[in-house]
This record gives sequence, C-alpha cells and structure tokens, in this order.
Amino acid sequence: MEELVARVTQATGLDATTARTAIGHILAFLQKEGPAAEVNQLITAIPGADSVVSQASGTESGGGGLMGMLGGLMGGGVMALGQKLMADGVSMGQMQPLGRELFAYGREKAGEDVIGPIVGSIPGLSQFI
Repeated sequence: MEELVARVTQATGLDATTARTAIGHILAFLQKEGPAAEVNQLITAIPGADSVVSQASGTESGGGGLMGMLGGLMGGGVMALGQKLMADGVSMGQMQPLGRELFAYGREKAGEDVIGPIVGSIPGLSQFI
C-alpha cells in the first residue's frame, strides 16, 4: 500500500493520509458497484488494500448533511464517490490523477483482464481514469 500511496501523493499533491483514505473510498466503491470476482482479485493484488477498504467501509454510513443528501439524490454511483472524495479533501483537479494512478497500479498488480471488466461495468468511471 505504501508504494501506491507514494505514487498517488506524487501524482496529486495529496498528503499520505488523505491519499490512503481516498484509495480506501475508491476501492470500497468498486467493491459495492463492480463485478465481485474482479474487484476481489484487484483488492487481493494490492498489498494492504483490504485494510483501507475496511476502514473506508466503516465510515460509509451514507454520510450526513448536504453531501449525504446529494449522494442519496444522485442514487450513489460515481457522483456520490466524487462527493465523498471532495468531503475528504480531494479536489476535482486531483480526482482524475488519483484515479489514473490507482488504476495504473491495479493494472500492474492484477492485469488488464481484471481492470477492464471493472471499468466497463461502472457507468461514468472511465472518465476518471
């Protein structure tokens, strides 16, 4: 996980704690929205991913306030993920480099045959990677 966090911080300018939290939210989102077999392969291929997913899943109670309401109105999906990331300090300009780096790392560790079906199954995800 440290290698991925370092790559994300370099690509985005985020601090390591925010990068780790963002990675956890993205992987938890993929676990919820993507094809189970491929997402599980991806999480297994990234050292320490299961821990950040558990942490992110523990904090994802739907969110409160305006952000939670907006996520609920949008029906979840990529837009709700974007709202979570913004609430955790990731700017719109940092989301695409974050996604690109995470998925590039995923391709290196798990292969395109794992990443392709994940990206293809979630509407709107391809614009962030």
